[in-house]
Amino acid sequence: MGAKTSCNKTGLPREKLLEFGVSSLTDVELLALFLRTGARNMNVMTMANLLLEKFGSLSRLLSADYSQFKEVKGIGAAKYTQLNAIAELARRNYISRGVEELTLKNPDNVREFIQSQLTTEEREIFMVIFVDNQHRIIKHKPMFSGTLNHVEVHPREIVREAMKSNAAAIILAHNHPSGRAEPSKADRAITERIVSACLFMEIRVLDHLVIGRGEYVSFAERGWI
Repeated sequence: MGAKTSCNKTGLPREKLLEFGVSSLTDVELLALFLRTGARNMNVMTMANLLLEKFGSLSRLLSADYSQFKEVKGIGAAKYTQLNAIAELARRNYISRGVEELTLKNPDNVREFIQSQLTTEEREIFMVIFVDNQHRIIKHKPMFSGTLNHVEVHPREIVREAMKSNAAAIILAHNHPSGRAEPSKADRAITERIVSACLFMEIRVLDHLVIGRGEYVSFAERGWI
């Protein structure tokens, strides 16, 4: 008989991590590690699985508010603050790395950075990422702030900021606090206005990302830009 390994054990994500590395963990196992303990008549793995089933994904779980957590039996303020702190830690990690470390050669990282900045905002924020002619990211800037379902955007201000930054191209992004990322007619109209304004100054608009809770829509991927 061969020696048993931790991958044959159930409910031991810590041992699995130590033996096979953190990337070997499932979402449930990773969440269980952060939760550390379960509740009465519920072990931590069961609790982690229950949370992921209710919210649908780690992203939606970590961006949920306290009122949603209270609907889950056995989840109180302590567990909520643990997960809220994890989400904020991840967000600050992106900031500390600096947007200048991101590159358009890895669009997933750029999207994840934008999601980390916008997903938990309670009102619409319109952000612009400025890029040089070698596709290096110069900076990002939240340029306009609005209400729960509307933000007023001024293309002229975006063009002015791009010229100040000597940007050759830009990426647009804004969030939908409602959670659904599907762009509205107004989103498409303002994007067209920004593209037209930038085209006049020979500045390219590479994409417009609309961020929801655990989802996003890319104008470039849909062929709208």
